[in-house]
Amino acid sequence: MDKQWHARWIMDAAFAGLQPIDLYRKQLEPDRSPPHRDDLKNMHMLARRTFELNEAPGEALLDITADDCYKLYVNGRFVGQGPAQGNYYHYFYNRYDVAPFLRRGANAIAVHVYYQGLVNRAFNSGDYRQGLIAELLVDGRPALVTDAAWKIERAREYASGGVIGYDTQYLEHIDNRLKRTGWREPDYDDSAWSRPAELAGDDRRLFLQPTPPVAVYEVKPTRVMRLAAEDGYLLDFGEERTGQFRMTAQGRPGQTVEIRCGEELRDDGRVRWDMRCNCNYRETWTLSGAERDELDFFDYKAFRYVEVLPSPGVRAHEDSFAAVVRHYPLDEAALRFESSDPMLNAIWTICKNGVKYGSQENYVDCPSREKGQYLGDNTIIAHAHAYVSGDLRLYRKALLDFALLAERTCPGLMAVAPGHYMQEFADYSLQYPMQLLEYYRQSGDEPFVRDMLPVAERMLAHFAAFRREDGLIAVADKPNLVDWPVNMRDDYDFRLQLPIQDGVHNVLNAFYYGAMRDVCAIRRLLGLPDDPACDLASFKQSFRRAFLDPSTNRFVDAERSDHASLHANALPLLFGLAEPAEREAIVALIRQKGLSCGVYMAYFVLKALAEAGERGLVYGLIRSERLHSWSTMVKEGATTCFEVWAKRLKWNTSLCHAWASSPIPLFIEEIAGIKPAAPGWSKVAFSPRMPDTLAKVELTFRVKSGTIRFRYEDGHAELDVPDGVDVIR
Repeated sequence: MDKQWHARWIMDAAFAGLQPIDLYRKQLEPDRSPPHRDDLKNMHMLARRTFELNEAPGEALLDITADDCYKLYVNGRFVGQGPAQGNYYHYFYNRYDVAPFLRRGANAIAVHVYYQGLVNRAFNSGDYRQGLIAELLVDGRPALVTDAAWKIERAREYASGGVIGYDTQYLEHIDNRLKRTGWREPDYDDSAWSRPAELAGDDRRLFLQPTPPVAVYEVKPTRVMRLAAEDGYLLDFGEERTGQFRMTAQGRPGQTVEIRCGEELRDDGRVRWDMRCNCNYRETWTLSGAERDELDFFDYKAFRYVEVLPSPGVRAHEDSFAAVVRHYPLDEAALRFESSDPMLNAIWTICKNGVKYGSQENYVDCPSREKGQYLGDNTIIAHAHAYVSGDLRLYRKALLDFALLAERTCPGLMAVAPGHYMQEFADYSLQYPMQLLEYYRQSGDEPFVRDMLPVAERMLAHFAAFRREDGLIAVADKPNLVDWPVNMRDDYDFRLQLPIQDGVHNVLNAFYYGAMRDVCAIRRLLGLPDDPACDLASFKQSFRRAFLDPSTNRFVDAERSDHASLHANALPLLFGLAEPAEREAIVALIRQKGLSCGVYMAYFVLKALAEAGERGLVYGLIRSERLHSWSTMVKEGATTCFEVWAKRLKWNTSLCHAWASSPIPLFIEEIAGIKPAAPGWSKVAFSPRMPDTLAKVELTFRVKSGTIRFRYEDGHAELDVPDGVDVIR
């Protein structure tokens, strides 16, 4: 706890006395948690309190959190929403300056609390922990705390329309006849509302959220088209968005409006609401008969298009159509890019947008199907987000999220955090040191890196238990991924389906070596001695004995395999397991295969080529016109980068997947040749390798030490860096 709370945790009385469900376990262990009561799932609770102020405050700070989440209103005005999800033993609260919302006389704080009750990647839910806590300081003095004097009521207008994704989200069939209109205002009559239960002995440990709440703002559609046959509307919001659709309408009590959302259009020009990614965005809104009924969805979706289909006689107010967009706060000016190549510009835009909408309270793999923060995805997303935003707080929090979950599950780290869905991938765990090292390079945040280094070292110690006599690892307590989806593994010759094939394989051992190498690099940067457990030289010898085919100078997928996949060669090239004499053969293999992998592994392939000095090929693959390329996404109408290279390459493709954003960091660091030469960008390395096909590039991005500007035209490159920053050429 980082403060002493005077408020009490309040909740719906139905949760009082319920024992919290312990959902923490390793993925392959049996789930022994008891079943969750269905009547306590998908619960929307409204909470409010009125109070008087003798004068308008100079300062008013409100600390608030809820389980699972909340939307906060003061005197009818929206203030913010949160918190970022977390474990009960390190749960986040938000702090708001609410002085601009308060006034002399009567005031009201109103909170919409949502408890979902499902076990998934999006929420720390399904554990019977429900309710909220809040306290308000006005001009330094306590003015209001949550306690039994508050009033609560269930928001019964939200009926379940079914569960979508991987138990990710309830569809919301909203009946405005059951809606409490005006409940956010001070003069609302709440005399019939109930008193909340106070939670005695709350075991949550609360900490101020280290990141700001999501930005929430309204966007109008770029096009509104009439659907004459159904007297409806087709709306285009210009690009993929994350948020809720909002509108108002007028009709008789009980009349309905069907709302269909989607990422793309069908061949007939209508919205594909039964989306590729296993989300069916089709919901019904029932009107109350008011002159101006308002549609108020709670949870967010990923969509570009909306169909509004009113019942006959319902009047939809066209001027009200809007998307309430939400994502991690982003200054669009933090990263600017323009080149002489329109396709490269389009690739850059879809990657930037993918990172923008894939950054919520935490990074998410996709903002639709799972809404989960995956450790392996973060290798790419966090690196790209550092350049897109110039803000490293979300990156730092992500590293903390996985460290905290390890306390209750496995020191070898989980694949998803936060959330109560227990999932593991050995490959992902082994990338934690790489992410920590990259964070240190970007931030220079030595105290935090020192705190997190033991997490990385405990992870390595966990995997060391699976070492054979020769040092190679065969990990069976976690699934091994290699790449995803399965058809992107380049025919990798090792059975990964559970139970995993006996023996050792290349990709996992290459990542293990890379993890040891990066831990050693962090220790050196921190002035610490090498860890003798990181026996890089002997491990490298064992790796090469097991996987190098000396007849081809290439690496095979597994012992007793003769198949040399792209993956089995890119990673040894990246991590220094290949000797200089083997580079030519490996690069030739990559040149031949291209990106015969998924968009996730493409990050490592491109970095491996850069490590081998093949930056021309790095650019060639970024700008490729092959099927497996970012240009395919652009040609298929992408406004955010896809989960796979083309829509048809996966049965449930997400059209917004930020793990495909590697062109941003790879272009900046390996083509423009701009890298941190010292932690925190106190020194900048500059070695551009611009392709002949690019006549002009203008690039601006923010780093810890300030703003960097790069300009290239007609073979001449210029770099401007912040004052006091040395450039190493």
